[in-house]
Amino acid sequence: MSDSVVSLGEPALEGARKSRKNNPEKTREDILQAAIGEFVQQGLAGARVDAIAERTATSKRMIYYYFGSKEQLYVECLVKLYGDIRKTERSLDLETLPPEQAIRRLVEFTFDHHDHNVDFVRIVSTENIHYGEYVKQSPVIREMSSVVLETLGRTLERGVAEGVFREGIEVIDLHMLMSSFCFYRVSNRHTFSEIFQIDMTDDQVKQRHKQMIGDVVLRYIRA
Repeated sequence: MSDSVVSLGEPALEGARKSRKNNPEKTREDILQAAIGEFVQQGLAGARVDAIAERTATSKRMIYYYFGSKEQLYVECLVKLYGDIRKTERSLDLETLPPEQAIRRLVEFTFDHHDHNVDFVRIVSTENIHYGEYVKQSPVIREMSSVVLETLGRTLERGVAEGVFREGIEVIDLHMLMSSFCFYRVSNRHTFSEIFQIDMTDDQVKQRHKQMIGDVVLRYIRA
């Protein structure tokens, strides 16, 4: 009788355990999402595996089973965040568009992604505080990121062949040009907004900035 009472008193916990056992990929994804929130709020040093476990109604043991250590979990969060942006970039079908339209689409996607994914910006900022120590541990991030450079390079080549882009543009420099402005306006928006009294969240300001960075990039590469 006492055993049945205990069992009935823990249906939610038992259901969660069964769900985790039956769907390990979802469990892994849930842990990653919770960990991203913890790392964003506390940084790598301040993040606690106990807190991540609480966010997912799981255990430290389960987290260590999937990821090995807090540091490796942090690396996997970086992989996920970079993977999300690279996956969406691949879905833009840039090679089906005229070169100028393809460049503007990539710029606008980069702008919107950074604007909508503050967690990505904050964790990348944290990783730079650590001098890129953990990015170095993941060749996957470099491999994923090389794809966007290859796609951008092919777009530039098409534009040169069609006479709309000039020759001699370094692909990595162009990528930095378009991503740096998009990143800065999110990473520094609180200080910039306060110092210069501008509302970086205002829709009109966003649209002006999105148009501006697209125009800047295209003027830089046009023949």
